[in-house]
Parts: sequence; C-alpha cells; structure tokens
Amino acid sequence: MISLRDYREDDLEEMTRVDDLCFAADFRFDQVSMSAFAEARNAEAVVAETAEKEMAGFVIAHLGQRDGVRRGYLVTLDVLPQYRRGGLGARLIGEMEQRMLARGAQWMDLHVFTGNDGAVRFYEQLGYERVGREERFYGDVGLDAFVYRKKLSVSQ
Repeated sequence: MISLRDYREDDLEEMTRVDDLCFAADFRFDQVSMSAFAEARNAEAVVAETAEKEMAGFVIAHLGQRDGVRRGYLVTLDVLPQYRRGGLGARLIGEMEQRMLARGAQWMDLHVFTGNDGAVRFYEQLGYERVGREERFYGDVGLDAFVYRKKLSVSQ
C-alpha cells in the first residue's frame, strides 16, 4: 500500500536520489535545485511512501499567475521504475491538480521532452493537451520540450 503525504525537509536527500534513478543526466535536479523547487513559497510537494516508509515517488508543482490567470506548473513528477504502470503517477498528478485547484489555479501547465513518447502518452491520457513547443528547454545541450496544458475542474 502506498500513501501520499506532504513533503518534509528531511525528504530532500531521498528525493534527489529518486530523481537520479528516474531521469537521464540532462533532466535531473541537483539537491540545491530540488530544495529550491520543493521549498519555494508557491510550491506544493507530495511524497508517495510505501508501508515500509520508503519513497516510491513524488511530485512538485508551483502556483503562479500568467495573463491574469492563476496556473499550476508541474515542476517534476518522479516515480521509481518498480512502481510505474500501477497508477501511482496518475494518483500523484491527480492529488497535485486538486491542490492547485484548491489554491485557485484554473490550469495546470507542464513541459515534456519531445523524445519522451511514454511521458507524452501518459499526460495526454490524463487530459493534457499539447499547446506548444519550446526550443532548447532542457539541459546544457538544449533539448526541446512540448508544452502541455489542462483545464482544472472540481469534477476531475
């Protein structure tokens, strides 16, 4: 059984380790960046934890405003490989969407590497729509990203 809980400062080292296992080098966050994202004033961070208190994954999003509209922005979703394809990623995203909605967000935005077909399918299955492309978004080599957006609603 996996439960969801709020991020705690003592999660930081484990979150960085999980991120290292989930992503290739161009997509990883170092511990300083992870801390900045998870502990920002506008951040929401949720940890997925096994019954044995081991981290299975996490999600971080920021609440912002653009064009006069409150929006959530999905900073990262990390699910360890052994916990994928069982609904945990969708559960984490759903929890974050509800938290952003409760804080007044009308939309959730995110970026996905253009070469990550699995992530593209995942987000599209969750109702995200591709609304653009951002050149050189990721990493030192400047990999491109698709921009996705979803209208948030109470009935999700």
